[in-house]
Amino acid sequence: MPAASCDSPLEDIEDIVSREDSKPRDRYFSRKSIVPKVRIRNTQKCLQEEDDPPNDSTIPGIQKIWIRTWGCSHNNSDGEYMAGQLAAYGYKITENPSEADLWLLNSCTVKNPAEDHFRNSIKKAQEEDKKVVLAGCVPQAQPRQDYLKGLSIIGVQQIDRVVEVVEETIKGHSVRLLGQKKSNGKRLGGARLDLPKIRKNPLIEIISINTGCLNACTYCKTKHARGNLASYPIDELVDRAKQSFQEGVCEIWLTSEDTGAYGRDIGTDLPTLLWKLVEVIPEGAMLRVGMTNPPYILEHLEEMAKILNHPRVYAFLHIPVQSASDSVLMEMKREYCVADFKQVVDFLKEKVPGITIATDIICGFPGETDQDFQDTMKLVEDYKFPSLFINQFYPRPGTPAAKMQQVPAHVKKQRTKDLSQLFHSYNPYDHKIGERQQVLVTEESFDSKFYVAHNQFYEQVLVPKNPMFMGKMVEVDIYESGKHFMKGQPVSNAKVYTPSINKPLAKGEVSGLTEEFRHMLENGSRTKGNMPAETLDEPLGSRIGLWVLWALQDGGLKTLSVGLVLLALLIAFFYKVEHTTK
Repeated sequence: MPAASCDSPLEDIEDIVSREDSKPRDRYFSRKSIVPKVRIRNTQKCLQEEDDPPNDSTIPGIQKIWIRTWGCSHNNSDGEYMAGQLAAYGYKITENPSEADLWLLNSCTVKNPAEDHFRNSIKKAQEEDKKVVLAGCVPQAQPRQDYLKGLSIIGVQQIDRVVEVVEETIKGHSVRLLGQKKSNGKRLGGARLDLPKIRKNPLIEIISINTGCLNACTYCKTKHARGNLASYPIDELVDRAKQSFQEGVCEIWLTSEDTGAYGRDIGTDLPTLLWKLVEVIPEGAMLRVGMTNPPYILEHLEEMAKILNHPRVYAFLHIPVQSASDSVLMEMKREYCVADFKQVVDFLKEKVPGITIATDIICGFPGETDQDFQDTMKLVEDYKFPSLFINQFYPRPGTPAAKMQQVPAHVKKQRTKDLSQLFHSYNPYDHKIGERQQVLVTEESFDSKFYVAHNQFYEQVLVPKNPMFMGKMVEVDIYESGKHFMKGQPVSNAKVYTPSINKPLAKGEVSGLTEEFRHMLENGSRTKGNMPAETLDEPLGSRIGLWVLWALQDGGLKTLSVGLVLLALLIAFFYKVEHTTK
């Protein structure tokens, strides 16, 4: 290869720069004369983009979530807890499903129609390209159903981890948490009672005192989901009640699959719990005891009568009979006979004058004869229950009753119709017209024309819509009655009694947040220095994720290297994936 020739060889690469060229120092100081070009910024658009991140964003904690719950008050309580945790994390809970990024569907497995609504909602969410998380008894009992494939599921005992499941679902992952809560090998009642929640009605607190039951009813699918009895300790339940009253609640509902069985797994019982709760109920507030099956209330009748006579406890009890035929009850495996049910009702009616007894009846259970049904009709005619839940039998997949010889559909339908007609043939409140009653006002009627109150017997009384009545005890004169209600006119110059409790939370406000955490949420400032203590108890992955978010919110990227932040996010992600699959 010929050698390159050059007339004046360069001694150094810097010699390429001519003498006329500007020196680096000159170029640096000449920057003062540069005038930047101003770009007109669409302030309104930028503000909107900051407030409303793009829907396809995968940053957790900023999306809108719609929650739909079916079923019992226990399920409704679970829904309130999940909403509270998500809102506390930063998600916006919306009542408009079309604007939501994710649908959280909390299901009920008691009857076929409820599951049909659940299935249709899943289909609609998928058609509208919504992210979906499933909760409640349906996916817990049968998670391998075809229409649940590929979808995220949060189990009934795992609702304290709903943020994790929603977070991963928004990122495009499918997560399923269906395990049981245990301590030292013993099954617990479920998630902690002190979790944040958003009450559907800020005046009413629903407390689940236990989960599961001791029965094995042949028609029941809920048992497959909720399992065997597991009770919460009395002190935790009392603490939850105290906290509720401090947040302005004036009515507490105790709920479970069977309140009468409470405590049998932890060496206590329902009356013991109720007496402890009565001690902390402020004057003007009320307690309602939920459904109990006959076998477990029989041995506590004397104490229950005393409790139901207490002025701060509604004289109301829901005792399902299901059928007035002993042969049908035996096929149902209800573990009591009709005489047991009558003994409970008769005793309480005698010892608690005016008590309201609500009950349930199933029409057309497999093997039910015409005579069996006539016995049930006779029971309703004799007792004239003011509150009666009539259910046509639906065979639930996987239950023993589904394999039994079924009553023809047209017969079930006719029996349901006949019993409904009997129920509507009497008016339970006509004799109360002219009475003066104390009622507690807690909500608005469906038609928005009245406020809804309840008297000492938990009978519904409609009163005029006067804002000063809400959450208060009001004295009214009963002037009209219907099948399910009475109407009351406030007594002129009567004192409106305010319960000795704090102002209620606003609708949609999160319950159970500490003042420090509430302050941080309101100010949008979370630093390592003021990280709430409860956060330190969270899994490592969650703590790292929160730490990075706090760093971002405080402008932490100015002091943190991008590499360090990415490393933290990767650690958090892999830890959570590993933690979730265990």
